[in-house]
Amino acid sequence: MNSGPKPKVVMTRRIPEPGPSIIREHCMLTIREDKKPPTREELIKLVQDADALLCLLTDKIDKEVMDAGKKLRVISTYSVGVDHIDVKEATERGIYVCYTPGVLTQATAEFTWALLMAAARRVVEADKYVREGKWDIGWMPDLLLGQEIKGATLGIIGLGRIGQAVAKIAKGFEMKLIYYSI
Repeated sequence: MNSGPKPKVVMTRRIPEPGPSIIREHCMLTIREDKKPPTREELIKLVQDADALLCLLTDKIDKEVMDAGKKLRVISTYSVGVDHIDVKEATERGIYVCYTPGVLTQATAEFTWALLMAAARRVVEADKYVREGKWDIGWMPDLLLGQEIKGATLGIIGLGRIGQAVAKIAKGFEMKLIYYSI
């Protein structure tokens, strides 16, 4: 058991529980409570005494930030990608870069389906229609009928994790699938 001081971790913004609680069990955690991304100056000040940084995809972590965070050993991002982090620079400094692959795959696929269903069945238009009090004119056979999804053809551009999850849901609707992926 390590009896030395706990590592200092800083978060650029609060992430959902249980993340912060788990980190607090093992580290001294500082959370920047502002909901907006930190300014460049705030970010540089935030990392000055940190052993680890938990950032978001809106936080640009480059040489200048790493220069300010002289004790940084880990940069972890609450995102699938790491385009906002200079991974080459971090690697040269021996800083581990961590990310969360697949974390939003199913959620993104389900949201894609929510939008597809809303468009096909004219949900937004119907909601507006009712809220504006137009429902009192009576029912008509083609009123807000929309498009049936079962058996329709769905085109997917990009058959990565999210595209595959969207395709899997489409199978439940007995859809024909066409896709393009590099």
